[in-house]
Amino acid sequence: MSKDTLRGLFLLCAGLLAYTGALFATNALLSAGIDSKPLRILVALGPMLPAAFICGVVIHSIHNLDELQRKLQFEALALSFAGTALLTFGYGFLEGLGFPKISMFAVWPLMATLWVVGVLIGRWRFG
Repeated sequence: MSKDTLRGLFLLCAGLLAYTGALFATNALLSAGIDSKPLRILVALGPMLPAAFICGVVIHSIHNLDELQRKLQFEALALSFAGTALLTFGYGFLEGLGFPKISMFAVWPLMATLWVVGVLIGRWRFG
């Protein structure tokens, strides 16, 4: 593994640890009974700081890829974006028919799964 790859992996793991810590801290603080609504909103959005850091690490890592790997990631992300849009939009119509409401928290795992599928397809194609 190259030095840049190891650095990116380290930063990604650090961001994921910070995100996990922020989730626990947020739950503890909100359970403690903060009364101020603006402060509750600020605390609830706390995990978004490490999430934004993780996004930056991913973007930086993609920027440092060679041309073929960048093409593969672009196509995987395009599949993920379009697939998530179609599936969530379609399910929105089904919710209008009485299907259960799905939390917005389900969107990112769907998008990530489709990204992985796109990478696997790309690796098979460009193999």
